[in-house]
Formats: sequence, C-alpha cells, structure tokens
Amino acid sequence: MTSKNTTPDGLVIVDKPSGFTSHDVVAKMRGIARTRRVGHAGTLDPMATGVLVLGVEKATKLLGHLALTEKEYLGTIRLGQDTVTDDAEGDLISSTDASHVTRDAIDAGVAKLSGDIMQVPSKVSAIKIDGKRSYKRARDGEDFEIPARPVTVSSFAVYDVRDAVADDGTPVLDLVVSVVCSSGTYIRALARDLGADLGVGGHLTALRRTRVGPYRLDAARTLDVLQQDLIVMPLAEAAAAAFPRWDVDARRARLLLNGVRLDMPDTYAGAGPVAVFDADGRFLMLAEESKGKAKSVAVFV
Repeated sequence: MTSKNTTPDGLVIVDKPSGFTSHDVVAKMRGIARTRRVGHAGTLDPMATGVLVLGVEKATKLLGHLALTEKEYLGTIRLGQDTVTDDAEGDLISSTDASHVTRDAIDAGVAKLSGDIMQVPSKVSAIKIDGKRSYKRARDGEDFEIPARPVTVSSFAVYDVRDAVADDGTPVLDLVVSVVCSSGTYIRALARDLGADLGVGGHLTALRRTRVGPYRLDAARTLDVLQQDLIVMPLAEAAAAAFPRWDVDARRARLLLNGVRLDMPDTYAGAGPVAVFDADGRFLMLAEESKGKAKSVAVFV
C-alpha cells in the first residue's frame, strides 16, 4: 500500500538565487515538495534575486487569480554603459564617461520615469510578439520592434550615487535605487531609459525583488532552507492575504459550493475575486460579483 502524498496545499515564498530561471526554481521545488503540482506566479530574470511566489498542490489553481499587481525592488543602475540586454548579463554596446552627470540631472530623469508612463520592454524579454517570445526573435537575429505599453511606477527613489570605473576604464556612476511599480514593469528598461535620457547610456547591474503583492521578503526562504524545512503558507492564509474576504454561514456555504448564485454584498461589487470562508474559517472558493450575484471562479474544497 503506497502512502498518501502529505505535501500541504499552499504558497511557498522563495528567495530566488541569482543564476536560476523561475522554471529552474519550480523544478527544484517539485523535488523538495515531492509533487509535480508546482507553479509560479510571475517570473524573475535569471540575474535577479528575491521574492518568487510558488503554488503547491491545490494552490496552483490560486496562482492565476492572485492580484499581484504591485511589486517592489532594490537595484543598482550603472550610468555610462549600454548592453544588449539592458542588464549586466548582456554584451557591452557602448561606454561613455558619466562622471559629469549631476544629481539634479539624475533626479530630473527619474521624475520623467515616474508615475503612469509608456515603456518599451527589452528585446530579450519574454514578451510575446505575434505569438513568439521576444528573446527568441532576438536570438534568431530578427529585426522587430516592441510596442510601448502603459506601466505605473509609483515610486522611483535614488538612495546613493557612487563614482566607479568600469572594466574598460570608463568612469561611470552606480545608482542604488528602489522601485515600486505595477506588474509588467521592467526595471532594466528603466535603467536603459534613464541612461538614454542622460545621454550616457545605462543598464541594470543588480536587482532584488523585495515584495510581490502582499508577500514580502521577510516571508521568503532560500531553496537550501526549504530543502531542510519546507515552509508552506496555508491556502487559507494565502487567500486571506491576497483577496477581500467574505465570511458566510453554513447554509450559504453549502449553497455556494453547489453552484447556487447567492446575492453578494454590495461592498464586493467590482472587487474582482473574493475569498469565501465558512463559519469554521475554512477557505472554500473564489467568487466574483456578477449582476449582484456570487459567481464561482475556483473551488478549493
């Protein structure tokens, strides 16, 4: 008789190491959790470290509904050099002495890249252009353009400006920055565009994601730690952190689970997915308001 898989349902908040793709982390977690049912909510570039949200078992159904619309990063931007990938992993395109760039000019450039802006993602991003990944088109040597798209940079702060000398001897400036932005914003594109605006070029040399939606770095664990102690955020806790909560009595819980479209409180109108809990605090389902009624999105019991 085979033993039942005891891997709990929930989210695993990983502190992703540099050099790993998000898919590498998923593959590693499948081994740690001893289940194939692992997925990720949003990717991180291989160079970047920090918060990567994974779903295990039933929580994989939750991933596509998570409103992880705001993300927070710490990074380093090098002014004075352009690269093919807009980060330190790509080949150098140009070097320009950036030692003359003033703090006032940097702050003015940052201000232009704050708020609601139009951004062109890097050509080596995972954006799909006519059904094909942009990085694959770039790798195949295709000549193509990526259309600009709207993103929101709610905070772009420069904490420090450091004089440095690049490997080729060019005087450069390294900016220590923090960014709070909408999902889909490319920090390396901010680095590229800031350098372009200042006339010296720029690229990202380090990036650490410190928050995704409500999930912060202090809840994240490295893969080595998770290998020793698999810490899973229970499904109910994860749902309560990410969605508005609707508590219902036993009768309503039974009806909702049977597909009955009950009246939904006005407070949830237009709120998107809402986490429904029963009287015992059990997470039942995600539901959305539709014409005043609760429409089931995904059931978790």
